[in-house]
Amino acid sequence: MPELRTHARFPRVARDKGHYESFYLRAFDPVRPRGVWIRYTVHKRPGSAPRGSLWFTLFDADAPGPVASKNTRDDVGAGPDHYIHVGDSRLEPDHATGAVDNPGARASWDLHFLSSEPPWMHLPRPWMYRAPIPRTKLLSPYPDASFDGWVEVNGERIELGGWPGMVGHNWGTEHAERWIWMHGAGFAGREGRAWLDAALGRIKVGPYTTPWIGNAALSLDGERHRLRSIGKVSETPTGCEFTFKGRDLTVEGSVGAERKDVVGWLYADPDGGDHNTVNCSIAHMRLTVTRAGAEPLELETADGAAYELGMRERDHGIPIQPYPDG
Repeated sequence: MPELRTHARFPRVARDKGHYESFYLRAFDPVRPRGVWIRYTVHKRPGSAPRGSLWFTLFDADAPGPVASKNTRDDVGAGPDHYIHVGDSRLEPDHATGAVDNPGARASWDLHFLSSEPPWMHLPRPWMYRAPIPRTKLLSPYPDASFDGWVEVNGERIELGGWPGMVGHNWGTEHAERWIWMHGAGFAGREGRAWLDAALGRIKVGPYTTPWIGNAALSLDGERHRLRSIGKVSETPTGCEFTFKGRDLTVEGSVGAERKDVVGWLYADPDGGDHNTVNCSIAHMRLTVTRAGAEPLELETADGAAYELGMRERDHGIPIQPYPDG
């Protein structure tokens, strides 16, 4: 079995501390606009034992909307040969299995994934993963992966054969006040040779909220460019426009989706607060990459991007799934 590229933090969290943790994967059909978003999560309130949840969403632009389901169990753990298990559902270094069962939203999956890309560490310094601040830590163990296997949703089996996607991991003591995560792959003419992975946050400091801060990477033909500063960010529940700048290039872009193709979830904080979080994993993305001495490079994927926005608002118009968190 391949070696672990990260490890679960929750088994070593003291009982009196709060914690959340998520291992997540996305994969999308390279032929038609559909994809899956799966999360194995842990939520731990101070003084309590951790609980595990499985989250599943099938996105299909030809359907009225996403099919989403979630189950929560006390049986959660990790081991030397796997990242996390919730009941019998497991995420291993090259294999993901699981099942969720709710009325009208039953799903199961058995997926294998491969990636030749090394992990992408969103935080620029290793010590930041050990420090108490930032309170949210994020990395992508498999920032560009290929998935094979199957998912079954309400009795219909979907075969995955070389679906592009990624596997990510985050954890911490509290969510950012507001955050954006986006991932893009399957860019026309550069399939398998380009991806973008970005995480941005606005942090609550006393009565104030910081401007957007974060990190991003653009990979082009195997060369990874860290994007160190954030320019324009203009976000809505269905998409955003943004500018990132690196040492040797600038990326301007947009990501977005039809409102009907966005799923809404409740994300709880260990301290008892919560956020509304909206996600679409079959979003479109357009990028303009400007490099010194070269013509601007245009990249576009029609439905190979993911966009997530976490927020305090409740009036965003995206239906929230009827599953508690925490």
